[in-house]
Amino acid sequence: MLVVDDHPLLREGIAGVLEGEDDLQLVAEAADGDEAVAAFRRHRPDVTLMDLQMPRCGGVDAIIAIRAEFPDARIIVLTTYAGDVQALRALQAGAQGYLLKSSLRKELVDTVRGAMAGRRRIAAEVAGEIAAHAGDTPLSAREIEILRGVAAGNSNKIVAAQLGISEETVKAHMKSILAKLGANDRTHAVTIGLRRGIFDV
Repeated sequence: MLVVDDHPLLREGIAGVLEGEDDLQLVAEAADGDEAVAAFRRHRPDVTLMDLQMPRCGGVDAIIAIRAEFPDARIIVLTTYAGDVQALRALQAGAQGYLLKSSLRKELVDTVRGAMAGRRRIAAEVAGEIAAHAGDTPLSAREIEILRGVAAGNSNKIVAAQLGISEETVKAHMKSILAKLGANDRTHAVTIGLRRGIFDV
């Protein structure tokens, strides 16, 4: 197994969980997506545990890169983020499972064995989030750019200048964003966007 996470303590914790399992062995560790791709090429692990938020190259990009070279790669996302948008991105990239770090000890071994047998597993609260928003209209790429600008504390005028569009266009997009997210105001929209993994900061 390959473990990819930028926190050494988490990697140590996973190694500890696996120590007591006769059929599971940790063969390599990586601290970011670039290291993950290199380690996968070198070790060809049966299962890879992949964090999403890492410096330089994140988890979704690493999953895409690994699966492009090795279409049968079994990759399980291990993250603190239960947001539906981020989870869907990872699953569409080719992840076979999506686990939350909070449920690590009790679900990890079962999920790894399930992945080796070809089964998918998504944490219940993540599956619930995906189901809850299945019928939602997604934000456009431009709306996400605007929401990211607002999250950085910028006014509509500054966001407009940064994106090379008019302030009226930003206001129109913000109205659409609030409606799509069911948000009360700009701050609420940013909170929802971060929680669901629509964008990160």
